[in-house]
Amino acid sequence: MLGVGDKFPTFNVKATASLLLKDITIDNVFIDVNNQSYKNKWLVVFFYPKDFTFVCPTEIAAFGELNGEFKDRDAQLLGGSTDSEFVHWAWRKHQDELRDLPFPLLADVKRELTGALGILDKNEGVAQRATYIVDPDGIIRFAMVTDLNVGRNPKEVLRVLDALQTDELCPCNWKKGDETIDLHKAA
Repeated sequence: MLGVGDKFPTFNVKATASLLLKDITIDNVFIDVNNQSYKNKWLVVFFYPKDFTFVCPTEIAAFGELNGEFKDRDAQLLGGSTDSEFVHWAWRKHQDELRDLPFPLLADVKRELTGALGILDKNEGVAQRATYIVDPDGIIRFAMVTDLNVGRNPKEVLRVLDALQTDELCPCNWKKGDETIDLHKAA
């Protein structure tokens, strides 16, 4: 699995755009997303096992609720699985908490991105529940994988993004607005 300090892989995948866009139709709901799509932004890329499941929509909706806070930090959220863009679209149209999702869902049907990241589950053949924070230079600064049955905490991902963006030493349980560690004072 790729981890902290590694370059995020080059990718180019289809995605289902936000259904919040005006005049969304079958002709414009699918977009191409690649490494250049959100140039000079932080990326928060999270993968989940499958559409039309039980844990996944709770996480995706929770990330959606925090989308504005991620945007305030110049970060783009990208969700993704190995399902197709058509399955993503059908799920979003029929799952109430996903209908107004404000960020794209990546469709890694060829499993190229999940394979390059090393997050394909060996038993299930689907994406593991993985989260990456990638800096504007394309370097992975945070990586986390949980069991397929255990949802993650998007507020913790936001807290880690805040800490990374300080470019300072942040102690345990640090939150935005808290003091960082000053090595000159500690000496």
